[in-house]
Amino acid sequence: MDELTFVQELEKNSITLTTNQVEQFKKYYELLIYWNQKMNLTAITNKNDVYLKHFFDSLTFSFNIKLTNQSLLDVGSGAGFPSIPLKIVYPDLKIYISDSLHKRMVFIEEVIKELDLKDIFIIVNRAEDEARIRREKFDLVTARAVARLNILSELCLPLVKLNGYFIPLKGIDGINELNDAKNAIETLGGKVEKIQELDLPFTNDKRFNLFIKKVKKTPLIYPRHYSKIKKNPL
Repeated sequence: MDELTFVQELEKNSITLTTNQVEQFKKYYELLIYWNQKMNLTAITNKNDVYLKHFFDSLTFSFNIKLTNQSLLDVGSGAGFPSIPLKIVYPDLKIYISDSLHKRMVFIEEVIKELDLKDIFIIVNRAEDEARIRREKFDLVTARAVARLNILSELCLPLVKLNGYFIPLKGIDGINELNDAKNAIETLGGKVEKIQELDLPFTNDKRFNLFIKKVKKTPLIYPRHYSKIKKNPL
């Protein structure tokens, strides 16, 4: 997917980029490639692949939900996916980017500065620890390529406000993960409201974006320590 096709495919989904937003994506790609020589940010470096498998993929769930001035926490953001593409397209979002590795956050800080992004904040912390600080504070919590859903739910749902959404972005195994995570989601106060199934354009790559609504408060015993979550998922 080249830059023009990226713009056109977004327009098919009612997203029209400004000239400045197009330039921000260009600069983001350049920074990603430059910093990837210093640290392991992504194995995907071909420009067309980055635009499709990182930028476009990060935005797909926004085709099915209205994004305005909500607070959004991106757990395990890595190189900034989906949070940075979302911030570029939806500048009114108040975005928090969370990752436990400080060196990745140095890259994110540079992206924020060079793209002149506002109302975007960095959290260097583990999700289960952050839940003790900002428990049930976010309208939306996203995660992409972090962990299986039965584990990820316990890390993320405690951070979601009542009536907010946990939106994990999943690949081909998304439905199998969902089946394994049904008990965890219910126990933690979530309810699956919608499953967005799509194919990435020009590929056979299947995507499942899950919209899990927080319908009741998460019991205070969750989240547990990560070692316990991993050893004995709900």
